[in-house]
Amino acid sequence: MFVHNRTAGRRPGALVPTIRRLIVALLCTAPLAGCTLYHPKPLPTSPSLQERVPRRAVTAELLSVPVLRNHPFNPDDGLDITETAILAVVNNPDLRTQRDGRGIARAQLLAAGILPNPQLTAGLDHPTNSAAGLMNAYSLGISYDLGALITRSAAVGSARAAADKVDWGLIWQEWQVVQKARLLFIQITAQEERLGLLDRYQKLLADRARRTEEALREGNLTLDMVTGNQTELQAVQTRCHELERTVHQERQDLNALLGLAPTVLLRLTGPPLLPEVPPVQLQRALQLLPRRRPDLLALQAGYASQEEQFRQAVLAQFPALNLGVTRARDTSGINTTGIGVTMTLPIFDRNQGAIAVARATRRQLYDEYQARLNAAYGEVAALQEQQALLTRQLAAVHRELPTLKETARRARAALAAGEIDTNQAVALQGPWFEKRLEALSLAQTELEQRAMLLTLVGADFDDIPSAPQLNGKPTEGEVP
Repeated sequence: MFVHNRTAGRRPGALVPTIRRLIVALLCTAPLAGCTLYHPKPLPTSPSLQERVPRRAVTAELLSVPVLRNHPFNPDDGLDITETAILAVVNNPDLRTQRDGRGIARAQLLAAGILPNPQLTAGLDHPTNSAAGLMNAYSLGISYDLGALITRSAAVGSARAAADKVDWGLIWQEWQVVQKARLLFIQITAQEERLGLLDRYQKLLADRARRTEEALREGNLTLDMVTGNQTELQAVQTRCHELERTVHQERQDLNALLGLAPTVLLRLTGPPLLPEVPPVQLQRALQLLPRRRPDLLALQAGYASQEEQFRQAVLAQFPALNLGVTRARDTSGINTTGIGVTMTLPIFDRNQGAIAVARATRRQLYDEYQARLNAAYGEVAALQEQQALLTRQLAAVHRELPTLKETARRARAALAAGEIDTNQAVALQGPWFEKRLEALSLAQTELEQRAMLLTLVGADFDDIPSAPQLNGKPTEGEVP
């Protein structure tokens, strides 16, 4: 502590002016600029869901999903699958919350780099007796904790890696939102097409039921035949109703994903086109998976952050050192200047507890990364197997469809010509409806799995840069 005594020769009665000057000196040591003022921010009292589709998307937030960046966005003519994904990334409420987390991480990085303030001490002594030659005495000193300088580099490195983790985590969440928007688009469009086909099938069965009821009243059919027709019609109606409820719920889910009010009716246009992943491109994407997939990169950054925390805990085991300079004067007028050192003695606590926790946490993060990496490759391999199976099943269905379609066409023509009755016409057309519904269901599943595969390997996010080599990236040789 550095102390400067400026009360030499003053009488004890001059205590009040001295105190005033001391207070002024202390106040002057406080920073006079850069202060933050408090402003309250009340919570909202009404929802912020939009009542209409925004006419323009904010492209600045799409930089982490380049496949969306160059696609035109025009909601006036409806939303295709890519426009739906664009709106989801820009307007999703959960992503807005995730983006707020980036500000928190940046603030924590700023806090980690700020050095602690030096400590200023001041003291004043006033003699209480009337002995001759006595005067007011005071001391001033300044000290600094050098331990913060030792661990600052590790603290800043940990906070920087933690901020990288938040950034990669946000990109992974955006990928997930893109995938969910694609899946909902695929499901809604495919199921609405199935619903239209089921409606045609239902009308065919309803016409047969009406005709057979007329024949029953005329005595040309028995009751059991009419009952069977009604049962089949009711089964198809039930399927229609269930599908209508499913589509309605999926549209509500899509509105929520896009940050729109439930009353907004989206017009989805165009087929759900998604690029296929050729085997060569898939193998290359798998090789680059640890350097491209944001969730893996987030785990790598988290591991690097923990490595720095481990290093910080090791550095913190050294004795804490506080250095200060003082200048003082006693009541007899003797001035002194001194240097003080305060150091903890590492007899009982050598920061063993913090080191043990940091080492165990690093091991946990290592295993978590390995498990996620294994799961990533396993998920891709499983989807490849499912895609191959679906391809074979779709090919088999498509081989049968032309024959069934021709049979159904001839049945309609024969019914119109009066060559067959309604029961025969339905029996000849029914297989085509069912096979067509099966084909639509398989095609929907195939597109859903393609969307998931694209997300798992980032195959259509070609502009995503590889991650830089991170300090502390887990390798076999570094496992404790």
